[in-house]
Amino acid sequence: MARVVVWHVPVTVTRRTTSLRLFRLRDGRRCAVGFSSAGALAELLGPEQAAVELGEPALRALTAPLGVDELVLDPRLVAAPVVTPAVAPTPGDPSADGATRPVAGRPTTRSGAQLQRR
Repeated sequence: MARVVVWHVPVTVTRRTTSLRLFRLRDGRRCAVGFSSAGALAELLGPEQAAVELGEPALRALTAPLGVDELVLDPRLVAAPVVTPAVAPTPGDPSADGATRPVAGRPTTRSGAQLQRR
């Protein structure tokens, strides 16, 4: 009998449901991801990321009805890091008084506070 490899699959947990987290490939197609270890998952998505252990057949069975047929094992971050140029404050600039400016590419609240990515 073939041995089923267990993947650590990221999920979103709410009060009543647990659902698979789906991602996108560079070409825009949706995909499911699995990690060979809990450590690899935490390294890429953070230690707070919830996960379930699933074999490949179970993961494929859950994603097939959604039209997702791509599975990626141990993905790596491929996005370039966001670089913000250092700009000297100009007189009258609100950040000249020590206030922080939002970082480009990072979501902010209406008050301008930067949101932390989980």
